[in-house]
Amino acid sequence: MAGENSLRKGRRAPYGLLSPGMLWLILFFLVPMWTLLRIALSTKPNAFLPEYEFTWEWSNFSDAVSRFQPELVRSFSYAAAATILCIAIGYPLAYYLAFKAGKYRSVLLAMVMVPFFISFLIRTIAWQTILGQEGPALWFMETFRLVTITDAIGLTSSGAFLNTPQAVILGLTYNFVPFMILPIYVSLEKIDPGLISAGQDLYSAPRQAFRKIVLPLSLPGVFAGTLLTFIPSAGDYINAELLGNVKTSMIGSQISKLFLKESNYPEAAALSFIFMAIITIGVLVYAKLLGTDELSA
Repeated sequence: MAGENSLRKGRRAPYGLLSPGMLWLILFFLVPMWTLLRIALSTKPNAFLPEYEFTWEWSNFSDAVSRFQPELVRSFSYAAAATILCIAIGYPLAYYLAFKAGKYRSVLLAMVMVPFFISFLIRTIAWQTILGQEGPALWFMETFRLVTITDAIGLTSSGAFLNTPQAVILGLTYNFVPFMILPIYVSLEKIDPGLISAGQDLYSAPRQAFRKIVLPLSLPGVFAGTLLTFIPSAGDYINAELLGNVKTSMIGSQISKLFLKESNYPEAAALSFIFMAIITIGVLVYAKLLGTDELSA
């Protein structure tokens, strides 16, 4: 009997360990999601009061898509552009930190982490000054007479950085590039340098060794960094509000406006669900294409 009781307790132990996390998910994920879904399927009887009635109003979803389709497309386009730029900037930096930094690695990693100690809002406001008409970016372009070139390649618009899509993408890139650098660095740091040496001993050129050894082993870091960059970039609205204009507004701005200014809770909730659904489907497809088996390795 004692053995059976101990065996039963042993079988129940994992459930006991999981219960705090499951309770947390139920209270702070499932319950809010269910509440949001009920609001998304409700109607708003009074346009001036934040009240709604649950009526299974599925048309809120189609109305949200038809009304805010440009913002949805713009949000994912800006996020994709910022993510690509983060990979282009972050991968070489992470590679240098992992293999070339030597004794300066800790200092350089600390420099990557420094922006996290400053408010996201303050960092974005600082870019308003940098990209403004009196800012150092335009001063540099005008001093070296590069405005014509930057206008031609689309970096500036009529000699202005601020209030353009380029400024929004630049702000997103700056704010989220550390989230790309750190996961890639962790993946690269785990690679045994002996593998690269072995590849070179087998007469692989440095480019071939990188393509066949380093790049495949670093893909889990690229995958994690892409998720950490793309998802918050798509939902961000601070950069669009401070660095863009009315024609560069993103989906986060519209959700905030529906909730806080128009008090249109049903449509705001429906738009939030549509955004989350697109993000979820995109992540699943991306995970299928790239693979995630080594993320837990």
